[in-house]
Amino acid sequence: MSARVFISYSHKDEALRDELEVHLAMLKRQGLIDVWHDRRLTPGDHLDDSVSRELDDADIVLLLLSPDFLASDYCYKIEKAHALERHREGTARVISVVLRPCDWTHTDLGRYVLTPKDAQPITRWPDKDEAFLDVTQSIRRAIEEIGKASAPASPHRAIEPKPVPAAVLPRSSNLRLKKQFSDADRDAFREETFEFLAKFFEGSLEELQKRNDGIEGRFRRVDSNKFTAAIYRTGTKISSCTVRLGGMFGGGIAYAEGDNARDNTSNEELSVENDDQSLFLKPMGMSFIMRGDSEKKLTQEGAAELYWSMLIQRLQGSQR
Repeated sequence: MSARVFISYSHKDEALRDELEVHLAMLKRQGLIDVWHDRRLTPGDHLDDSVSRELDDADIVLLLLSPDFLASDYCYKIEKAHALERHREGTARVISVVLRPCDWTHTDLGRYVLTPKDAQPITRWPDKDEAFLDVTQSIRRAIEEIGKASAPASPHRAIEPKPVPAAVLPRSSNLRLKKQFSDADRDAFREETFEFLAKFFEGSLEELQKRNDGIEGRFRRVDSNKFTAAIYRTGTKISSCTVRLGGMFGGGIAYAEGDNARDNTSNEELSVENDDQSLFLKPMGMSFIMRGDSEKKLTQEGAAELYWSMLIQRLQGSQR
């Protein structure tokens, strides 16, 4: 008997929900879960009644946490409250999935299961696939604990059979379509990533300086396509870099050691790639940090962490 999984999420996070469903495919193939969310509603369904019924029938409720989830009265006050009530009754399991950084620590969710590992937001993982795998494994463990994985179990509580309206037709849950990405989409993503990298480096240098005596960080925006970063210890420059749009192979974002590096040099480059669902960043694997690991699909946060690691490794004793 499949465990019924209800997904509560903000529509602003629909793309991340789609990615999560891709990672749940193996659980579906094994017949371990049956997933429901509001995109499964059919024309004519009453929203509140349908959501309430599905929440009542769910074995596992996934709360996809983000600023938009917490800001949504429907997600937070209705779906979350209903889910936690069932969790306290012991009739369902609540698993919170932290999609994006948000103020969840000041809610009552901290007392329940939070994924991925250490409640690190999925968008902050260098590789989102690893984050979603961690979530999937948590769901699999929950299924095993409630006895759904091995054999049919008694329902958590008696559920009155509900008549199926004649107008409702059976349909597949596999309705996700391949997404198309244009050159304009890729260029916009590349430029957004570069701007994110600039803010990430500026903020990280400021925080590094605050936390460490004798350390000074300098960020300089050269122009709209280039910035430099440098770290000094007691006045001596220890590490510096140049990050720019373009690179030796064009169309990417290049990292070069030194804050006066020439435009035709780089130690690592990121290119914009896509699969059938999303855009991502792919390192060329030129750096020691990424050597042998050039197939990783990086988020903007993952790309920023990669380049920051290359800058700070000398201060952390990393070998190159």
